[in-house]
Amino acid sequence: MAINFGEVLDQVGGRRRDELALTSDTGSLTWAEFTARTNALARGLLARGLKAGDKVGFYLFNGADYVELLAACLKARLVHVNINFRYLSNELDYVLNDVDVSALVFDHRLADRVDQLPARSRDRILCFSNEDARENGACSSLAQLRAGQDTSALTIERAGEDFIFICTGGTTGHPKAVMWEQADLARALFREALGSESRDHSSSDLTSKLDEPKVYTAPLIASPLMHGAGLLAVLTTFSNGGHVIVTDNNGPFDADQHWRLVEEHKADALAIVGDAFAKPLLQALEQNRYNLESLRLIGSSGVMWSTPVKKKLIQHIPQVKLFDSLGSSEAMGLGASMMDKNGASQTARFTLGANCAVFDEDNNPVLPGSGKSGFLARSGPMPRGYYNDPDKTARTFRKIGGERYCFPGDMCTVDADLTINLLGRGSSCINTGGEKVFPEEVEEALKLHPDVSDALVFGLDDPKWGQSVTAVVLWSGDKELEVADLRQFLRGYLAPYKIPKRIRVTDKAMRKANGKADYAGMKALFPRVA
Repeated sequence: MAINFGEVLDQVGGRRRDELALTSDTGSLTWAEFTARTNALARGLLARGLKAGDKVGFYLFNGADYVELLAACLKARLVHVNINFRYLSNELDYVLNDVDVSALVFDHRLADRVDQLPARSRDRILCFSNEDARENGACSSLAQLRAGQDTSALTIERAGEDFIFICTGGTTGHPKAVMWEQADLARALFREALGSESRDHSSSDLTSKLDEPKVYTAPLIASPLMHGAGLLAVLTTFSNGGHVIVTDNNGPFDADQHWRLVEEHKADALAIVGDAFAKPLLQALEQNRYNLESLRLIGSSGVMWSTPVKKKLIQHIPQVKLFDSLGSSEAMGLGASMMDKNGASQTARFTLGANCAVFDEDNNPVLPGSGKSGFLARSGPMPRGYYNDPDKTARTFRKIGGERYCFPGDMCTVDADLTINLLGRGSSCINTGGEKVFPEEVEEALKLHPDVSDALVFGLDDPKWGQSVTAVVLWSGDKELEVADLRQFLRGYLAPYKIPKRIRVTDKAMRKANGKADYAGMKALFPRVA
């Protein structure tokens, strides 16, 4: 049988019984304890009438409940559906119905939003976490689902075709569920460990690698688990027989708390979300001292992580390696960048990943070193497509020369040495006076200024230019920003047409807690141009 993560968890649990599997704000569990609890929870879910292939919505913060529910669903052949815990009732209602969620599990602190769901979604509510029972008795807790259930391994036939859904949050449009068959996801994640991407690999082929030496087996996952990067970090760690460390992240990111957890639990890796997490972590290191000798890797994916911040982190943690991954829910491993004390990597530059290529708008290959821009694409193991959206599936997943490729939308140029120069998403490209401007390029130029802590760039409708390049900056200088001086600074890095025509300083949060840019909120700072 092809790889199935439910089978992998059973096999790892049997071999790692006395070693730690999960540490959270509620304590630590050995693999024996974790296995028993998740077996019981899997049976509790099935006892409530769920069946193989039913979709379970995770409307949860980081914590043990998310991780245990994930393992239980994998064992019971139920489909994980991540739901952003920032969604309000109308957004939650959309996901529940668009993805055909059969059962919603929610954090009790989000109960007010769940209570406001319209009638069409009320019967999807299954249970909540963290508390015992709601007064009306109509909704159970995870603890109640587990109670009294058999803790032995489930006698259930699983398949490599069992799904995991990863909902994309995106910056535009409604979220869509990316449909990964577990065997394909495992092949994409463990290509090096397995030696190939063959679909013939079994769960035993993966767990047979447990006794091989590994450097990173105890990560602190600060990234939201309801995003692909956090979820995949859990699956990777568990498949390697490792120890997942998580903490509740329902409030503002607490950098000092995370350094304390690294110190206390001797975490060897830390999963973050770009500068949104890296900058407060750096600030905490500049103010306090921690024993971080155990830490060997800090990894990030999906959000810009600037080189100056990386350099300063290494100054405080000289043994650490910084792994910056370019990928998406649809296509992981598009590119990667590694940096340590021996050398610096440039912001937004990655080495082209295996099975990856660049194509122009007519699906012609872009040759490395040609200087031409194109769209990143990946072949090999990939999702089946988007659930309930054949049109978007056809646009994103298409055949070229008989090979199926995934086009997540990233534009770049490729140097002769296969270095990717990331330009941005095609959908966010600004067309100003007929010239194309990629927001990420301008953002990184702005952040080179010593008094710019963060920057967001976007296009706004303009009667003269079609779109005008517009910037919002977080200013940390002692003196008030002089826009003319900042533009003069940018002339050393950008062509004149790329320099923002409008620049505004804000003291508002430019990014959400997950590190994603709040473009809608920043655009609202500008009145419409007549």
